[in-house]
Amino acid sequence: MEALSDLNTFANILTAKGYSGYFHTQGAYAGKLKDSISEYLENCRKGTEGAPKPDLLLRGYLQWAGEDKPRVECCMWVKYLNGKFDLKKMQVVKKDCFGQLLKQSELNNLSTIAAPKATEAIAMVSDAPAQKAVPRNKRFRF
Repeated sequence: MEALSDLNTFANILTAKGYSGYFHTQGAYAGKLKDSISEYLENCRKGTEGAPKPDLLLRGYLQWAGEDKPRVECCMWVKYLNGKFDLKKMQVVKKDCFGQLLKQSELNNLSTIAAPKATEAIAMVSDAPAQKAVPRNKRFRF
């Protein structure tokens, strides 16, 4: 098992993999990855959230093209232990403009280092491009 990393290292690794959008930690605290987690932990320290959970839920969009287009959402379960973080599980979901599930992929037993890049995660739930048939030469055959 890989060692747990601090918040800066954790956020830098995931940001380098393309997870640079906005997330919600535990259903609130919108912001970039590091800011969202920091704000949640700060509110736990102040007592407004209670004790921090051992598994944090981060939710955000990997692909958004507008309300009338399909979107790709990402949910990450992050193991939190004594100020250290590691990615535990990830769920990538593609939904249509009405919120109906189109395709879903779930990755278990992950680590921060083993997590796919954001573009790879999007590809897991995207439709494969349709292959075009190669036109055959129309020759006379015997």
